[in-house]
Amino acid sequence: MKGNIPLIYFLSIHKGYYIAEWPVYIVGDNISKLCFTVDIKEEITGQIPANQFAEEIIQYPELKKVFGVSQIVTRLYQRTFRERVLHAYNSQCSLCKLKHRELLDAAHITGDKEDLGDPIVQNGISLCKIHHAAFDRNIIGITPDYSVRVRKDILSETDGPMLKFGIQELNGHEIILPYDKNFYPDRRRLEVRFKQFLHAG
Repeated sequence: MKGNIPLIYFLSIHKGYYIAEWPVYIVGDNISKLCFTVDIKEEITGQIPANQFAEEIIQYPELKKVFGVSQIVTRLYQRTFRERVLHAYNSQCSLCKLKHRELLDAAHITGDKEDLGDPIVQNGISLCKIHHAAFDRNIIGITPDYSVRVRKDILSETDGPMLKFGIQELNGHEIILPYDKNFYPDRRRLEVRFKQFLHAG
């Protein structure tokens, strides 16, 4: 703590599974209770030499790249939220059963900036990236009874197989629910979200 030495903190998600957070710093301890306080700090590392590709840029102007440093707001809990939601849904999309974790997201029912936007499993649904985007944009909605609805204008569209089989045919189907009823999507949040879906149509 006195040396301000960065450490790696392994956060337990569920039994036998951890995610690493780094760099973290010890900012306080309580020896009598054998506990300590961890602070997560952001660092910007790495520099790009100004003339690293000067010769190539002169020869091929279209290769020129412009870099800048920007500050973004990061949801520090997001990795934990994602892992817990995916674990609850057995690492599959609750709409199409896709099991490739790299293509899965933990979609919020209620946005995290809203009053009921808590980062809890009951406020999340495991969705593949295509269905997550469709859910966020109210192309599909989920009723409080866990049934999928596709927006009317989308149902009437004619497009390729992804639209037909990946979205339109979901209409009226029930979502795949978590293995534990305690982790089922919160019906109150779904009701509020489904009303937004209906107004979007």
